[in-house]
Amino acid sequence: MPGMIQSIERSSAVLRLLAAGPDRLRVKEIADALGLPKSTAHSILRTLEHVGFVEQDPRTARYRLGRGLLDLGSAGMDANELRGRALNWADALAARSGEEVRLGVLDDNRVLVVHHVFRPDDSAQSLDTGVRLPLHATALGKVLLAYSAPAEESAVAAGLDPYTRRTLIDRRELADALTETRTRGWGLSVEEWRPGVAGIAAPVRTSGGLVVGAVGIAGPVERLTDTRRQARPALVEHVVAAARSISRDVAG
Repeated sequence: MPGMIQSIERSSAVLRLLAAGPDRLRVKEIADALGLPKSTAHSILRTLEHVGFVEQDPRTARYRLGRGLLDLGSAGMDANELRGRALNWADALAARSGEEVRLGVLDDNRVLVVHHVFRPDDSAQSLDTGVRLPLHATALGKVLLAYSAPAEESAVAAGLDPYTRRTLIDRRELADALTETRTRGWGLSVEEWRPGVAGIAAPVRTSGGLVVGAVGIAGPVERLTDTRRQARPALVEHVVAAARSISRDVAG
């Protein structure tokens, strides 16, 4: 049996102590109550504050439970906040790739597009913000499924609809594709949702590595992939870099 992780035990004790009474506590009061060095208690509190589980009153320097604890039962961070953090990076990704950019989150067995940036050209385009896309047939969806076993199970149970002859409708083939997505850190869809269209996407993570969304590009197969229908490395690099930049802002 693996050993217990002391830092998690201590963090749990801090949260229980703060939840036990209505009064806010100072660092020294928490350290004394739990028999911890003040420096250790302070480090734990700073980490818990960073993830939103505790909050410090700037006037009194006392701590209380944070609003982040209320979000534990939700799917992730607020979509509007995610969109706000991603705006500049999504614009930059569109400019560098020359393709349209979408930011998506899980929403009831679909990908909800929370932000869409047009291709930087003069072609006719329609805004996709608010549109729901299939999870198993898009690069965004594959990324979101790859890091959520419950979402994968739910998607399979709901049925893997065929959109084109290339759509993955076999659960084993989908599972293999999701494993590949996790291994390389980005997802690819080639004519699985719409004929002639490909997509490349990467995960957006918050503190601790939790995936809260995905960002990606979509465009003609011949622009996004080579003659072997493999994603063009330069475009993958652009997408992954944008995802990492958004993740840094989200984890902030």
